[in-house]
Amino acid sequence: MFAVELLAELIRRGVRHAVVCSGSRSQALALAAAAAERAGAIRLHVRLDERSAAFFALGIARETGVPAPVIVTSGTAVANLAPAALEAHEGRVPLLLLTADRPTELRGIRSNQTTRQVGLFEAVSRLSLDVPAPESGPDGELIRGEDRDPSAIAAAALAASTGLLGERPPGPVHLNLAFREPLSGTAGFDGMIAGGFEAAGAEAERLGESGARAPIGTPIGASPRGFHARLGFGDDETYIHRGDALAVVVAGEGAGPEAEAFAHAAGIPLLAEAVSGSRYGREAVVAYATLIDDPAIGGLVERAIVFGHPTLTRQVPALLRRDDVEAVVVDPYADAEHYDPSGSARVVRAARVAEDHDPRALRRWLGAWVVADRELQRERSTVHEPDLEAALATGYKERSAYARAEVAAMREPITRALLVESVWRATWPHDRLVLAASRLVRVLDGLAPARRLEARSNRGLAGIDGTVATALGVAAASQAADEPTRAAGTTRALVGDLALLHDAGSLLLPEGEGRPRIQLFVGNDGGGTIFDGLEVAGSADPAALERVMYTPQRVEIAALARAYGWTHRRVAARGELENLLTEPVTGPEIVEVPLAR
Repeated sequence: MFAVELLAELIRRGVRHAVVCSGSRSQALALAAAAAERAGAIRLHVRLDERSAAFFALGIARETGVPAPVIVTSGTAVANLAPAALEAHEGRVPLLLLTADRPTELRGIRSNQTTRQVGLFEAVSRLSLDVPAPESGPDGELIRGEDRDPSAIAAAALAASTGLLGERPPGPVHLNLAFREPLSGTAGFDGMIAGGFEAAGAEAERLGESGARAPIGTPIGASPRGFHARLGFGDDETYIHRGDALAVVVAGEGAGPEAEAFAHAAGIPLLAEAVSGSRYGREAVVAYATLIDDPAIGGLVERAIVFGHPTLTRQVPALLRRDDVEAVVVDPYADAEHYDPSGSARVVRAARVAEDHDPRALRRWLGAWVVADRELQRERSTVHEPDLEAALATGYKERSAYARAEVAAMREPITRALLVESVWRATWPHDRLVLAASRLVRVLDGLAPARRLEARSNRGLAGIDGTVATALGVAAASQAADEPTRAAGTTRALVGDLALLHDAGSLLLPEGEGRPRIQLFVGNDGGGTIFDGLEVAGSADPAALERVMYTPQRVEIAALARAYGWTHRRVAARGELENLLTEPVTGPEIVEVPLAR
């Protein structure tokens, strides 16, 4: 009964997905989730590996702004949730972990599959509760003490996970739930489940359709970008831009539309990372990293207003550390670590442009960045549109030369720049793009044209762990027919070969699970070439560097794809890539692209 009421309350408050890994101690929660799916109240996803399950849920939350409860059994199953919990903490993403445990009397006596689960994630959790095993009274009803009321626990968990309490950002919540035997299967269980979940599903649907909001903790209608609670801040906590300095806006992961809107209103350059959700509009500067290093442009910056979490370049933190640059960091959460490379930035909860500010006063400043940026973009772009009209107006020889040049171009080998720019340009607002913490995202950041599209990336800790699972979670949520953020398009992911292999187990889609429209573009250069850019690469022993940093691999990715039931495509030339990007995607697909080191 406790498991049913807990899940029913989560559903009533906006939860639409749940992720389950099989296990004995967690069976009541798992079976309750299955019953909720039968009642049409939730979408259930089953995964074999708890680490994959947690990153899958992370992807769902990145897409929807609502946590998907991850249900696991006791023991090492709980420990496997740690990587995703850390990413959720640093990335400020809602994550709700429901871990089953032994009751108090079986702890501390080396009972099978029992360890110290309580407080395992306390250092990063927004809320960590050890919930005693449910108990029933003589009438069969749950005894509802302060520490075991499922409705109150669900409300507190969602409020903490989504950041709706105000001071702390979204992040992981850990509910350690004790269960005594018998673990499930009591009389009347199925009937109670059906009634509870049908009612919960109907209530959640009513709230969603009416636009009404349930009590605090309900993330219905929450923004899928940034997950920021909209609080009322005083002017003393707000930076007001008046154009009294040569300023730029810096936008990192999670910045979203707010950074673009501020830069537009202020009329100042927008230095937005490709993962920021802000890289669009006339103020956007693509080659910002190069221009920061230019003394005639970046050297003149006097103020930088930072939104989100920048992580892709060394130039941004170097800019913010400069003695002649005033750093203003916009972060709506007081009880959080703030992005502040210098340790002396002014941190504010909000930023706005003064009503009397005239953005035209800074058009020369903005123009210097935009003109220089366009020049650099022309030099770096891998996409060159041929002048067909001019060729047709010339003689036969010229037209033949044009045709030969076009054929030769189609046979060109694919470079990293060509791969990332082609995928970026082929992705539309109804699609989703997931970017691994591989070398490819840094290449993309240096040349991706400004355009508004939905890019997702685990930049909280910028690790390669769980990238495949996260992409699958994004795909599952964005393509769900009942999701308000539903996208009718395709999810594409740009990953390196090591990022794929590190998360190869997440390719497994168990029987009965959905097969979303997803393409994993794997840039296969045979190892971790991202380390070629480290200073040590110029001084370390090449053999040692090769073995312990580059970690070369020769995995047959085609065989890996077949083993997990994914379609495999290998493209090596520009023409093959361009053709592939125009074809419809009908299911899970790995696109292997061989790249030179």
